[in-house]
Amino acid sequence: MSKLSVDVNEITARIDKVVHRTFQMDFHWDWPGGVAFYGIAEAFAATGKEEYMEAIKKWFDENLEDGLPPLSVNGVSMGHALLSLYETYKDEKYLETATEMAEYLKNDAPRFANGILQHTVNSKKDLFPQQAWVDTLMMAGLFLVRIGKLLHREDFFEDGLKQFHGHEEFLQDPVTNLYYHAWDHLHQTHMSAVYWARGNGWAALTMAQALDLIDVTHPSYMIIHDSLRDQLSALVRLQSESGLWHTVLDDPTSYLEVSGSAAIALGLLRNRPIYAKQVQKAKEAILSAIDETGRVTNVSSGTAVMPDKEAYKNVPYKRIQGWGQGLVLAFLAALLKSE
Repeated sequence: MSKLSVDVNEITARIDKVVHRTFQMDFHWDWPGGVAFYGIAEAFAATGKEEYMEAIKKWFDENLEDGLPPLSVNGVSMGHALLSLYETYKDEKYLETATEMAEYLKNDAPRFANGILQHTVNSKKDLFPQQAWVDTLMMAGLFLVRIGKLLHREDFFEDGLKQFHGHEEFLQDPVTNLYYHAWDHLHQTHMSAVYWARGNGWAALTMAQALDLIDVTHPSYMIIHDSLRDQLSALVRLQSESGLWHTVLDDPTSYLEVSGSAAIALGLLRNRPIYAKQVQKAKEAILSAIDETGRVTNVSSGTAVMPDKEAYKNVPYKRIQGWGQGLVLAFLAALLKSE
């Protein structure tokens, strides 16, 4: 079994480049910033560089002057950074705002099928009625588990676990153990039924992170543990020789995609004794995808549920994306923490 090799100085230097490039981007109160800030907060936790959190603090202090904007499930992803801000500075305004977002999810966000959050991107439009997207595990599911644990709020905590269990029920294929992108409950279909790399990354990362917050004696622990175990076992067999994963996981003619690969690699890192070889390959490929300015390259653009595999293969991947920066930072931070 190969040993995972981590050069702390190299990883720290790459993190610094990616963080500084990320703060040259402009963000709204939405999921690109939510995932970017999540990664930066993870980088702070791994490196202790206070300038990272100071920059996040400045953004939130300026943007909270007018209060919370209308919320959606995707917009709640900003709650991850708010929890990290509270844990760092102990300023109640961050926790109060995060709690307001959790209350929105609990009381106002649209749901279906006994409490599963419907994917929403706009507070004024019901674009995806009774659809579950795997993205929600990152935007809302993990957030609810985190804030429930922090506040000792069983209602938030259990609601977060409900999202993991419901999305597993609707999205994890019992044959392949991979996650579909989405489920349409009205039509009882997975629509294009594509195994999308970043979608599987959302599932792997959030399950790995959630397990650290759940007591091993809790009934949910083994449900999530086994779902992740089986998913990872399938994913390692689809890793390309380059170390990355294809944007359509089971289609080697689709392009290699870095944000999904970083999130998958973070999930694998939790099972490091088994998957050290695969994480090592992914690490080298991901580091190679960071250019001299700190931009993470080969990151697919925002991706709706596309009509077929060909459409996923044509999603552009030229531009810098907040989620690409954030997911790579979360993986690199996890590498440092593993040391």
